[in-house]
Amino acid sequence: MPTKLHKRRPSDYIPLNGPLRHVLDTLMILIGSFITAMAFNLFLLPSDIASGGVSGLSIIAKSLFNIEPAYTQWALNIPLFVAGFVLLGRYYALRSLLGTVVMPLFVFLTKDWIAPTTDPLLASLYGGIGVGLGLGLVFRGRGSTGGLSIAAQIIQKYSGLSLSLCVVLMDGLVIVLAGAVLSLEQALYALIGLYITGKFIDVIELGFNYTKVAYIIADKTEEITEGILHHLDRGLTKLSAQGGYTGDDRTVLMVVVGQSEVTHLKTLVQSIEPTAFVIISNAHEVLGEGFSLGRGSKQN
Repeated sequence: MPTKLHKRRPSDYIPLNGPLRHVLDTLMILIGSFITAMAFNLFLLPSDIASGGVSGLSIIAKSLFNIEPAYTQWALNIPLFVAGFVLLGRYYALRSLLGTVVMPLFVFLTKDWIAPTTDPLLASLYGGIGVGLGLGLVFRGRGSTGGLSIAAQIIQKYSGLSLSLCVVLMDGLVIVLAGAVLSLEQALYALIGLYITGKFIDVIELGFNYTKVAYIIADKTEEITEGILHHLDRGLTKLSAQGGYTGDDRTVLMVVVGQSEVTHLKTLVQSIEPTAFVIISNAHEVLGEGFSLGRGSKQN
């Protein structure tokens, strides 16, 4: 019987490939693209913060040649989309099509919006937040805004490098270029924006409810099990293991708890067996039969 630690979102009840799911995905891509474009025009562009990607290149082109950023984004996104279609396959490319088209369109439509701040630090922070929220929604909608993420996929496919490294290389090149064309200070602000963007993408994709998973290696497993079940009111799973030095069979207890319950768990285990070995790590998302951070869940 699985632990009920994760509260199911409304989208979890929608069939993965049903028509309602496709409508929801499309709405998330459109809303996410709009939020990203809005953050770009309100914060990043006015302060010349080129925090990676095709949007960063469009800021550099605007500074050098006074080209409208939306035109630069279309000019770069369309060839990259074609390259992705040819080299990565139709399925991946089609997932990027909507975001590739509408993202520059929203940038163009919001280009005359007045920036609320001219402070580059505030612009990098709030621009990073807005872009992270927007891209997080696009990714939740199983889409992409195309751009250099397609180039990163192509490099990963033919170089054998990890995708994360390829993305870092692409964004890093843009920031280095911004440092050379704009200023070193602008490149440093761009790094702040890029970091904040990554963090807020995680927030949208994984949620705010961070949980912890604990592995407990002890001799008094039955007493600890009873304590967790009846005092902490959490379920657990018993894993079969073998000591690496002794070769003896051991039982490892695995339990998932909320952030606020970590201290209670450690205190409980130490009160039963002070020498117990406890490993606690982050569990950003717990899927299964409705884990809710409320009490009273059980697990075999």
